[in-house]
Amino acid sequence: MGRNTRKKKSNTGNKIVNQILALLKNNPGQNYNPKQLVRKLKLKGKNRIELVTHSLQFLIEIGDVQEVEKGLYQSTIDESNTFIGKVDHVNPRFAFIICEELEEDIKVSKNFLNGAIHGDTVMVNITRPKSGDSKAEGAILEIVQRGKDELVGTIEISDKFAFVVPDSKKIHGDIFIPKRCINTAHNKDKVIVKVTTWASDGRKAEGKVVKVLGKAGLHDVEMHAIMAEFDLPTSFPKAVIEESEAIPEEISQKEIDKRRDMRDITTFTIDPLDAKDFDDAISIQKQKNGNWEIGVHIADVTHYVRPNTKLEKEAFKRATSVYLVDRVVPMLPERLSNGLCSLRPNEDKLSFSAIFELNENGTVHKEWFGRTIIHSDRRFTYEEAQELIEGNSGDFEEEVRTLNKLAYALREKRFKKGAIGFETPEVRFRLATDGTPLEVVPKERKDAHKLVEDFMLLANKKVAEFVYSRKKEPLTMVYRVHENPNPEKLASFAKFATRFGHSFNPEGSGVSHSLNQLVTDIIGKPEEDVLQQLAIRCMAKARYTTDKLGHFGLAFDHYSHFTSPIRRYPDMIAHRLLQHYLDGKSSADEKKVEEQCKHSSEQERLAAEAERASIKYKQVEFMQNQEQEKVFEGIVSGITEWGIYVEAVETKCEGMVRMADMNDDYYQYDAYNLRVIGERNKRMISFGDKVKVKILDTNLQLRTIDFEFIWD
Repeated sequence: MGRNTRKKKSNTGNKIVNQILALLKNNPGQNYNPKQLVRKLKLKGKNRIELVTHSLQFLIEIGDVQEVEKGLYQSTIDESNTFIGKVDHVNPRFAFIICEELEEDIKVSKNFLNGAIHGDTVMVNITRPKSGDSKAEGAILEIVQRGKDELVGTIEISDKFAFVVPDSKKIHGDIFIPKRCINTAHNKDKVIVKVTTWASDGRKAEGKVVKVLGKAGLHDVEMHAIMAEFDLPTSFPKAVIEESEAIPEEISQKEIDKRRDMRDITTFTIDPLDAKDFDDAISIQKQKNGNWEIGVHIADVTHYVRPNTKLEKEAFKRATSVYLVDRVVPMLPERLSNGLCSLRPNEDKLSFSAIFELNENGTVHKEWFGRTIIHSDRRFTYEEAQELIEGNSGDFEEEVRTLNKLAYALREKRFKKGAIGFETPEVRFRLATDGTPLEVVPKERKDAHKLVEDFMLLANKKVAEFVYSRKKEPLTMVYRVHENPNPEKLASFAKFATRFGHSFNPEGSGVSHSLNQLVTDIIGKPEEDVLQQLAIRCMAKARYTTDKLGHFGLAFDHYSHFTSPIRRYPDMIAHRLLQHYLDGKSSADEKKVEEQCKHSSEQERLAAEAERASIKYKQVEFMQNQEQEKVFEGIVSGITEWGIYVEAVETKCEGMVRMADMNDDYYQYDAYNLRVIGERNKRMISFGDKVKVKILDTNLQLRTIDFEFIWD
């Protein structure tokens, strides 16, 4: 009984804070004492005055209420400093609130979160404006909408109760589970828990287990847990599958007659060895004038996925395919992604094409866009195409080498215009049949990869330019935009780069050229990865929008996504809009397309987080199986006041040396110079330093690796 009473009081207290704040905000300049507030809010209960007084003290503490006279209170909130945003709970001590209308996030201490957790939409008030390098600080006034009420974690069961430790690093509190609510879970099972009472006034959230995934640590269980954590579907609804199965496989002559027939032109695909869906192909044909006709052929997904169908609605909902370490969560059912739409070799296929006439220097003389029918003559893996580029003999060797030369010319033009040559390191895993990671292999990007990328970039760019210049009045289009980097971040990066002997001008119109020169200068040098990572952190995040903002990283004024409709919904939008304008129709509904863009950007971000989580889990599992005493060469990849991040060179696995574990001295954190310095031994550890580490601990549940330094 006592416990339930306390729970009720806890929830009531939190509710009263919001009620008082709303009343005072709606009556600016009006003073109230606690008794008046009790009457105005029609509060009941013996302790109502105590609750109101306690709530007022909290509101004074966060700066939203002031005591103007003894016992009289009024709101201090300036409505112009109040915003709606999403919680990004980066660590246990504070969160950032991301607001669309603000350029920078608002920092909120854990004491002023008002019960909000990661992913919640909240109303936040700025209590301390931005000053110098420090962010604006604020307090959450109200939880507008909970992000989700089901969380994934590992259950710990004791005699009388249980609790779930969430998998997400951004959920910083366990969930209390009454013994009657554990479902069929056993100790250390991975479960999905539904929150029934949110945390407040120092009390944990409470919940009930709604699904048991299985024993934590098993490969399939963990992958399903990651899928559940990021709300990824495990299957398609039956109605969607039935709709996909009902689509005829045969291409009618009537449909062929509507299209440009390119089946007699040499065409092939170049994809990863394990690819099952082929959404782009390239054709090549020599012209009488010495130029080359290059066709970029894209699977005509929108021919099969029609508006207002169940397939369409499911594709929009998912918005993207998600690539975990051992599986794909596809945007479209397999019959479409691997069958009807896939540009498989030796089959007639419907495509949407961008056809270009290029000279040897990569200059485009003519362009054509429209629906086609093609017949792929060959399916190349990247490795097979690379062998031809490097001089080996084989099918279509001259065609592949010609495409590579043209790709080089296109790339050179792009870099001369200011494109940034970032090469973000990626890894892949070699897995045993039970999912155990046997090897972590950095992915290599060779000319064959770049060849395909360059022609896809050309098509994406030219489609966007074509729509942009189609009519005098602006036409609605889905653009992939990458805005200019934050000037303050660039200035800080430029200062840091000088420590390695590199100059970089962060100001003026030549920023991209200067940055690209720096990227070129550091290739093959020890500081390459570190400076590239820091430079990438300065960049804005690419997103989809109808706004014509250009792409800084690629140095394109107009850029869209047209080339991957099997796995990206925005490409489907681009196909529909392009055909709409080819048919001579007026501009599409901008508001509707912008909503589609926003949803696609959010789903893309979610997919990237899920992919990173699956990679991180496998990296931790891999390192867990390494010899405990093995020493790894590493690079300092991040420095915070609580620890030093180190990336192992051999495996690209990142872990942390915690400050609390550095017992040889007391280390001071120098945030400005991104380093720590020993108080007695004066040892300095800086961002980018080469170090040696060994594994101290691994935690699969939290997906963390703890290192310790090994000093010579």
